[in-house]
Amino acid sequence: MSDTDTPEPVPLRDRIANGAFLAIMGLARALPYERRIPAMGWFFAWVLGPLAGWRQRIRTNLAMARPDLSPAELRHLLRAVPENAGRSLAEIYSGAEFVDRIHAADPLTGPGLAALEQAAQAGRPVILAVAHFGNYDAMRAALAGRGWPVGALYRPMNNEAFNRHYIPAMRAIAEPMFPRGRAGLAAMLRFLKGGGWMALGFDQFDDHGAELRFFGLPTRTVLTPAELAIRYDALVVPVAGIRQPDGLSFRVEVGAPIPHSDPAAMMQALNDDLERLVRAHMAQWFWVHRRWKRRR
Repeated sequence: MSDTDTPEPVPLRDRIANGAFLAIMGLARALPYERRIPAMGWFFAWVLGPLAGWRQRIRTNLAMARPDLSPAELRHLLRAVPENAGRSLAEIYSGAEFVDRIHAADPLTGPGLAALEQAAQAGRPVILAVAHFGNYDAMRAALAGRGWPVGALYRPMNNEAFNRHYIPAMRAIAEPMFPRGRAGLAAMLRFLKGGGWMALGFDQFDDHGAELRFFGLPTRTVLTPAELAIRYDALVVPVAGIRQPDGLSFRVEVGAPIPHSDPAAMMQALNDDLERLVRAHMAQWFWVHRRWKRRR
């Protein structure tokens, strides 16, 4: 698109949805931080989640992965999973308040933390294997707070009106960020090759991925994080921002490094580590994703 071209008009439906979101977030931001985050959690749990059909998706996934849950445990998760998502989104839009809390707490811990410190000193590239768990941005804020070069790959939302404020909100937490696509991928690879650290997701169904296991069920898993690690001699560690019982603070757990081997074996190790984490904190993984489905 040239400088003289005008942007494509945003469809009316998208403008309405974006306006509704901004109105709700505007009301939430009028509240103090300690009330804002749980308020958005409540809204997602009791209003948005049911309207969006999330409860049925959660129920379907849990029926496959955790058929042993009691009816009471299932009812709890139908509310708690959307609540965590709402809290996370409110934290992203809280900007400096959220980042300052993470920096002040310095919540990094875990068996892989020493390996990260060594990689930072050596200028070695790092693949941060992340999932839709807890709050992904707590991890980014914590690493950036140490002065470490953490980047992230993101997919722009389909709603362009939403992107105009969502992407700046994400960038305010930590940079650089690279959009999916040819140009973004090329920039990401240059960053990684130069010793940068990249946060890459691996917990969604990938149509072209390898058939691995998650919760004992077959599912297609992307191999890219492992393949890039091998290509660029990058350290691979799972990292997760685990929400604490107060609902506001986090422990950012850096898992043990994954040894380089066959890419599928490396990604299975990451699936196993994530399953361990999810079983310990069932409400914090985004059970709305269609993680188990047939390959197209």
